[in-house]
Amino acid sequence: EVQLVESGGGSVQAGGSLRLSCTASGFSFDDSDMGWYRQAPGNECELVSTINSDGSTYYADSVKGRFTISRDNAKNTVSLRMNSLKPEDTGVYYCASTSRARRQVFLVVLPSCRGGAWWGQGTQVTVSS
Repeated sequence: EVQLVESGGGSVQAGGSLRLSCTASGFSFDDSDMGWYRQAPGNECELVSTINSDGSTYYADSVKGRFTISRDNAKNTVSLRMNSLKPEDTGVYYCASTSRARRQVFLVVLPSCRGGAWWGQGTQVTVSS
């Protein structure tokens, strides 16, 4: 069974930091691309960052220079370090996995955080001003 389990969400004040982690199981993590999406109420599901199986990374413009994604293939985990958090970073953050072998790709924007990839259950991040 494929599982993606997020942890590390919470509430912080603007300027603070959080670290999200996602532990994967049930599939070949080393061969998979991993990423983080977020969705705020009333908004679309936005791709925040990805890290491919080859280590290459992507960041949304809104988080460049503030967020850092990393992966540990030995532990089947992907992490997102979020610094200098802003109120607009508030939302539910979802870990996701895609792979070309599974004919899955990351899309920059989705109507909702489901479909087209394998998803975690989400973790809430709230940034207060």
